[in-house]
Amino acid sequence: MTNHKKYNTFIEYGLNDKFGRSSMVSIKKKQQQAHGWMVIANREGFRAFSAIPRSSRTTLSEAIPQVPLEDMIDDITGTEDLPLSISVSAPPIVTMEQVENRPEDTQIVITPPDIMSAILEVPNPKGDILTKARTQQWQNTITGVGQRFKNVSEFREALRKYAIANQFGFRYKKNDSHRVTVKCKAEGCPWRIHASRLSTTQLICIKKMTPSHTCEGAGGINGLQTSRSWVASIIKEKLKVFPNYKPKDIVSDIKEEYGIQLNYFQAWRGKEIAREQLQGSYKDGYKQLPLFCEKIMETNPGSLATFTTKEDSSFHRVFVSFHASVYGFLEACRPLVFLDSMPLKSKYQGTLLAATSVDGDDEVFPLAFAVVDAETEDNWEWFLLQLRSALGTDQQKDLQVSSPITFVADRQKSLHELIPKVFVNSFHAYCLRYLTDELIRDLKGPFSHEIKRLIVEDFYSAAYAPRPDSFERHVENIKGLSMDAYTWIVQNSQPDHWANAYFPGSRYNHMTSNSGEPFFSWASDANDLPITQMVDVIRGKIMGLIHVRRINAAEANGRLTPSMEVKLEKECLKAQSLHVASSADNNLFQVRGDTYELVNVAQWDCSCKGWQLTGLPCHHAVAVISCIGRSPYELCSRYFSVESYRMTYSMSINPVPLLEGGEMCRESSGGSAVTVTPPPTRRPPGRPPKKKTPAEEVMKRQLQCSRCKGLGHNKSTCKEYLLEC
Repeated sequence: MTNHKKYNTFIEYGLNDKFGRSSMVSIKKKQQQAHGWMVIANREGFRAFSAIPRSSRTTLSEAIPQVPLEDMIDDITGTEDLPLSISVSAPPIVTMEQVENRPEDTQIVITPPDIMSAILEVPNPKGDILTKARTQQWQNTITGVGQRFKNVSEFREALRKYAIANQFGFRYKKNDSHRVTVKCKAEGCPWRIHASRLSTTQLICIKKMTPSHTCEGAGGINGLQTSRSWVASIIKEKLKVFPNYKPKDIVSDIKEEYGIQLNYFQAWRGKEIAREQLQGSYKDGYKQLPLFCEKIMETNPGSLATFTTKEDSSFHRVFVSFHASVYGFLEACRPLVFLDSMPLKSKYQGTLLAATSVDGDDEVFPLAFAVVDAETEDNWEWFLLQLRSALGTDQQKDLQVSSPITFVADRQKSLHELIPKVFVNSFHAYCLRYLTDELIRDLKGPFSHEIKRLIVEDFYSAAYAPRPDSFERHVENIKGLSMDAYTWIVQNSQPDHWANAYFPGSRYNHMTSNSGEPFFSWASDANDLPITQMVDVIRGKIMGLIHVRRINAAEANGRLTPSMEVKLEKECLKAQSLHVASSADNNLFQVRGDTYELVNVAQWDCSCKGWQLTGLPCHHAVAVISCIGRSPYELCSRYFSVESYRMTYSMSINPVPLLEGGEMCRESSGGSAVTVTPPPTRRPPGRPPKKKTPAEEVMKRQLQCSRCKGLGHNKSTCKEYLLEC
């Protein structure tokens, strides 16, 4: 609350809402006093509350900040000598213009309304000026009789802009491909225009026009005067900068800038047209798919890009794997592949399947991806077959002999059966994240959040445990918390597929399959694009990733990759406190520290299992290696060396030239035209959400406190603090 120096004026800030800030103003000068609500409005426009007589006491709210009133009243009234009075018969609102242009002896009369919270509109001159500035260039799109247009569409577009600029509505009397007759929407207004096609041409010429209006825009303009193409032309540049431009924001902006009230669906359709103009249509994207796959393999020799369609030629699935990725994986990456999927939220939905690996620095290395119509067993089998084909039959056989591939994926039935079927002699490690979700979901009975957290902690500890004894210890801890969880782990979870103590393959301590996250973030960014552009966006992301990491690998100056150097240094520090004792066998050593461990240097084996699980010497092995005068770097997995890291990113992915509109369809090698159509849209699973229809609101008289004049309570329950003015 504050006191104005020129007037005995008090103001307190009240409600902040979408309309702006509402303020209580009390003005007293020369024994004349009035009280009222003033709203300092935001972009929704100026609004004012009518004044209400008050007593000499003014409500004080605890949340009221100090607000200076310097020149506020003079800015509103235009004078310091504004006499005030209260009159029941006077109009309830006085505009700014009326105040500024009033005669000096005129009084401002304020009428108390029946309901205190009535909100009354006040014109917004700034909005009118902005609208006129935006539409001024369209005022002469229609000049008069004899004006010609290339076609009827161009004439209609010019007519819409002319009506918007001159603020009137119109109605079509005749509207076809060779003639258009239009009259003003207001009854009795003589404005009229007629245009028709010139013979033997597509030109449209204005033949008759009555240019004068008598309605003064009484017909008004609304969204009916616009078209989807007009909305698209207005928002296209903004949509290019803000791809997530929402229809409700389009409605608001066009209302503010052009004075036209669109509905939501007009804005949405206009946005769809603008998006197609900027990035092409979804339909064209599917038509371009056959040629696009050929372009990928032409520009990136050794790559595999293939697709299939259904019997009705609708899209089924597409698979892409680049030679640069396959070469880096086969030559320098651990034989470790992560499989995961993500539903797409594009117009035609679908699912993204991804296969990734990890490089020597434990960073994600993209291997292959596919877009399929749904995540089914058939699509997963097709994806794995294409992945095997991309890796190459001969190379795959050599790889299987030396190092079988370990797949880290969900344990869903289809993958559990398909992985050993397609990749013989491979291993399937269950993703611990999915397995944990399944465990919690299958638990029955009321479990507190704390109990579930402890079960999950012990479950992860059991998975990472390197030896059976430590595994059993953590499982027994779970048994003490929940017998159901213990039974599920022992009987249903198949520990030989997820526990380090029993897993026969090498997963290098990678327990989850979320290495495909980069693919999914890239796909999320390109969800709204046609399929060829979405695939090309992912290609561009992989190309950039390989380029950046090639530079990083060239700058690496150690013997191991940066992250592995850090890990080995930690093991070397731990090894300093250990004692080594040799045996008759020159390769077998006993290491004593907190525990006794046996290390076999020739077999790269330690009884703690750390060396075998990670590929780096554990601190027991480091102590032995230092004792025999060798370097720990000599006994690290080759996948962690800088040479392998550089080889991983030695190949490049080349750009794919964009397809022109005329290159949508092309004859296949068999001579028949290959045409791909969009897949049929499917209803999403589950019951569709319903928009609740609220019951008809009954206007109820609100309580008004006789003590503080506030709404919603009475005098007996009033809690306001009051101050004497």
